[in-house]
Amino acid sequence: MIPTVVWGTGNVGRAAIRAVVAHPLLDLVAVLVSSPAKVGKDAGELAELGRRLGVVATDDTSGVLARSPRALVYAASGDVRPDGALDDIARALRAGAVVVTPSLYGMYDCASAPEEIRGPLLAAAEAGGGALFVSGVDPGWANDVLPVLVSGLGSRIDVVRAQEIFDYSTYDQPDAVRDLIGMGHPLDYQPLMLAEGIPSMIWGGQLRMIARALGAELDGIEEAVERRELEADVTTRTMGDFAAGTQGAVRLEVRGTVGGEARIVVEHVTRIHPSCAPDWPVAPGGGAGAHRVVIEGRPRIEVTVEATDEGENRAAGGNATAAGRLVNAIDWLTEAEPGLYDALDVPLRPAVGRLGKR
Repeated sequence: MIPTVVWGTGNVGRAAIRAVVAHPLLDLVAVLVSSPAKVGKDAGELAELGRRLGVVATDDTSGVLARSPRALVYAASGDVRPDGALDDIARALRAGAVVVTPSLYGMYDCASAPEEIRGPLLAAAEAGGGALFVSGVDPGWANDVLPVLVSGLGSRIDVVRAQEIFDYSTYDQPDAVRDLIGMGHPLDYQPLMLAEGIPSMIWGGQLRMIARALGAELDGIEEAVERRELEADVTTRTMGDFAAGTQGAVRLEVRGTVGGEARIVVEHVTRIHPSCAPDWPVAPGGGAGAHRVVIEGRPRIEVTVEATDEGENRAAGGNATAAGRLVNAIDWLTEAEPGLYDALDVPLRPAVGRLGKR
């Protein structure tokens, strides 16, 4: 059994605990939290498993790392504290842990990662003997391993498009939805996630990764952002009220060009209510969310993935797939050399030993 720590018990951390407990080769030995209200709670309660696990949450980071856990799932947010996440992950690597995380956008593609991020992490991994794999959903498997896999079904590839189409009223993370993305703010408000250069920073590495997998090289990355306002006040079950005249939908494209033509595209169509921008692409059957890969070429190929969890919630389903991709990579990483790994290195693992088990 591989002693494993989960650091953070939010949207991804809850799913990570469930994934670790389900994995036949992993042993959950500690859960780290930052909220005093969570300290002392059983991990099963925090993960909404309906049973106790006998692992009590703690905020004693130094004490947990001093025990040199073999693996650590870092699920604390890096959106608004990238430097803090970088420092935390480097500490865990120096402690000798294999670390998997969705929290460092700059490390989704190791080959093109900025040296100011890559350098300290590589040094920490080499010093402690650990390994790092960064992945998620989007960015993550929906923009790397899935389109690369699907591309192999075609004979001619003209354009690879990875889409996320989502109703963000189901995504219980108000700071990200309202402030980072801008939902509910006037259109003259500049959300950080939509500022010039930020989409390329988040998704550019994955465009380069797909190009590398296809034996191509990008000659540029372009961005396009379109925003729509709500025509009427709306009330959402999870995210509360949004006023007419405020941002209700965003359509974002990050395009990798080859020979001056957009050949690899990541597209987001995000709404806070289905009444906004009804002419934009929608999830199959009008559902709350989906990830889709479209290969334009011969043949034309379209693959859609829908995931639900925590009461048929699509956002929770997406978080669970992110946690699953990461947790299922841990045993492979423990056998790898110390260092930094990305989605082209780490195979998508089957759920061995879990069929029909709870």
